[in-house]
Amino acid sequence: MSTYKVCVSTGRQMIAETTNSIYLTLIDSKNQSSERTLVNKSYFSALKTEFSFDICVKDDFGDIVQVKLEKGKHFVNFHWFCKNIKVKAPSGKYFEFPCYCWIADDEVIIREGTARLPQDDKFKEQRKKELESRRENFSWKEWSPDIPKCADGNVKKLPKEVWFDTEKSAEFTWNIFRGIVDYGLGWLKGYFYPLNDVTDFEKILKDFEKILQDFNIAKNLETVMQDWTKDYMFGYQFLNGCNPVMIRKCVELPDNFPVTHEMVKGFLKTGVTLQDELKAGNIYIADYKILDGVPTSSSQRYLAAPICLLYKDRLDKTVPIAIQLSQNRNGETSPIFVPSDNEYDWMLAKMWVKSSDFVVHQLVTHFLKTHLISEVFEMAMYRQLSAVHPVYKLLKPHVRFTIAINVAAREKLVNEGGVFSKFTSLNRAGMDKLMQSAMESLTYESLCFPEAIKARGMEDVPKYYYRDDGMKIWETINCFVSTVVKIYYDSDEAVQNDTEIQEFVKDVSSGMNNSDKFQKSLETREDLSEYLTVAIFTSSAQHAAVNFGQFDWYAWIPNSPSTMRKPPPEQKGLVDLKWIMESLPDRGCSSKVQGTVWALSRFQNNEV
Repeated sequence: MSTYKVCVSTGRQMIAETTNSIYLTLIDSKNQSSERTLVNKSYFSALKTEFSFDICVKDDFGDIVQVKLEKGKHFVNFHWFCKNIKVKAPSGKYFEFPCYCWIADDEVIIREGTARLPQDDKFKEQRKKELESRRENFSWKEWSPDIPKCADGNVKKLPKEVWFDTEKSAEFTWNIFRGIVDYGLGWLKGYFYPLNDVTDFEKILKDFEKILQDFNIAKNLETVMQDWTKDYMFGYQFLNGCNPVMIRKCVELPDNFPVTHEMVKGFLKTGVTLQDELKAGNIYIADYKILDGVPTSSSQRYLAAPICLLYKDRLDKTVPIAIQLSQNRNGETSPIFVPSDNEYDWMLAKMWVKSSDFVVHQLVTHFLKTHLISEVFEMAMYRQLSAVHPVYKLLKPHVRFTIAINVAAREKLVNEGGVFSKFTSLNRAGMDKLMQSAMESLTYESLCFPEAIKARGMEDVPKYYYRDDGMKIWETINCFVSTVVKIYYDSDEAVQNDTEIQEFVKDVSSGMNNSDKFQKSLETREDLSEYLTVAIFTSSAQHAAVNFGQFDWYAWIPNSPSTMRKPPPEQKGLVDLKWIMESLPDRGCSSKVQGTVWALSRFQNNEV
């Protein structure tokens, strides 16, 4: 007889253990099986996170290639989270079986963990059955026409491995609850403490004082509150705020934005014309044409599609020099505002731009172009890549919890009557229209960070830290991914012959719902490396860049109003402080915004 030493580990998360009986069977390369062995031998085993025991087999037992796990059916059925299994052979050789999934009722066969391409795998039939089963569990659904497809079903109907773990779920729920408690009564306070001046928005922040004390961003928020009216701060946010992807170099003014040199000459360097600065590459533009024609949720909520011209001044600061609050070039009803206008005219014009930016950021830059795109990659990964595929192993940590958070968002945040519609100007129809418009320009190339920067002409604008940091992170990820790819693919032909990767790429293309703009196959190792870099960068670095700064920039409501209660002024000289206060969100709406962006900006305690 020969003895194999086995170690079974339970995941380090709350309620991962079970009192149900767990049985383990070893299977060798000759398809021989060991005796079915009970893993947890006492009722108190539920307190343990690791089990070690011996299994005796016949002497001719070969290398261990599979482990079968079975969970006994009891009156009360507790799921069990298996982290991994390690087996030491009599020869001293180790075999590892990574699991990292929940065991419910059915038996689970776990492959030995060494990564293998499908063309190099002896167990092709098992691999095929694994993916067939996954495709049954992970099916596509069209949530809305012409935007990326998503997972079919709510989280409870999906495999437990894509749910939030217990810690994440508890912490996420607590953050939402805490935001509601601290801010949910804001509408009630509005009856007793109305907002009569811009500075009154500090009253709402005072309600959040306890949270601010343990949230390490109070200093950043203080700077925003102090300088939000200054043109340098307004321009800086186009480069390094929550939505640093709208600004682009302007070499020719749009036909519907008739800015003249006479309008802006006082804000340019001495001795140069607007045309000179356009040619020199010192003029930038943020155009919110994508919002034109998007329906609003009610007659009391307004939305604009402004155009903003920005200028790199002599101090290398990017500052606004002209704003038009619609796509209509009719100067009688859509004047062009400039910094020398009435103080409140210029202040309100900038508020309108930032309000439009808030909506585009939340629904397009953040939700569509990070959350939904990452979900497509995760879905295709589960549906087309075996657990022993090296790319599955590479991608899985980066898309963790994406499906879970997106299902929650679709059910509570961007649904009809959801949170987002309560503090912006859009209902579900408006959200769909905006994202559908954004999909028209979404291509694979637009997700490649260097290409996206180049397409906007933003390679050399100074103090663009989003670009500087993003390039470093992109290059680091790409270097790492390229190294991994070269370990497993010895040639471009190996990529072409990898049926799972080719099906993965096709599935991503199908899931994007605008498949003509995403490739359906990969030919080279370089192509594969870039493709995987896009998936990882989008779900990690890009999402972090446009998500975790939200409370910094949005908690001070006048800096980025989520909606406006009066329409844009159609003439200059009409706006005063009363007009501005009647335009800005009321106290209840402001409370919802601040509570929501606080919850979204939180890091999990055990964040990786």
